[in-house]
Amino acid sequence: MEEEQKNNYPKASKYLVNGAFLTYIAGLLLMIAFCSPYWVKSFDDTFSEFKNMGLWEYCFDQFRYPYYQFDHKFDGCHHVFSQEYYVIREWLLPPWLMAVQAFVTMSFLLSFGAQVIMAMQLCRWPLKFILQYEWVLSAIDFLCVITTTVFMFFAIAVFGGSHTRRDWLMYPNFNYLCWSYGLACLSFFFHGFAAISLYKEARLSYEKRRESKNLIMQMHPRPHQRSGWNMQ
Repeated sequence: MEEEQKNNYPKASKYLVNGAFLTYIAGLLLMIAFCSPYWVKSFDDTFSEFKNMGLWEYCFDQFRYPYYQFDHKFDGCHHVFSQEYYVIREWLLPPWLMAVQAFVTMSFLLSFGAQVIMAMQLCRWPLKFILQYEWVLSAIDFLCVITTTVFMFFAIAVFGGSHTRRDWLMYPNFNYLCWSYGLACLSFFFHGFAAISLYKEARLSYEKRRESKNLIMQMHPRPHQRSGWNMQ
């Protein structure tokens, strides 16, 4: 009997379950896009010295930077902040690409932060805290995911519109957007769908809180309300 009473508490709504599931898929896609070095790739038939790049890694094959005074060949894959790319880092990281890195990094943190909160809500732990502040947590979930969606839109729009700039990678017509960029686009759409579901969850949680608050007020009226009823 006590076990039944213990488990007799409001379960997570379908909007929260759907929103959490979509956010999990979006976060997984975002994590792969965040780490993988295939945002831009060169066509194999061009035999370009540039091979592929991601947000944090560039791959070259015996590449000579024309404005570097020493005869140095950049070869292999290295982190963009590695010592190997120190002399050409300013060329590798134009301001628009640093903006994309910032947008995707903030999206990554917000998405997985929201997932942690949603996991607590789904598990109902800690139970008392979740039941008392679920409407606040649902609002935080929505704000995190919708902000992630906006940041991801800026990231894919800026990168998609700037990857062919001639002051960045040489011979941009030899290159094309690759699957890591595609995963980032998919992550944007999944975050958008999750935001819609979480918005409905936030509204539902707020309505439940208002109804329960009104019910408590009716069951336990304030002293001046009681006196008014007695006078009547």
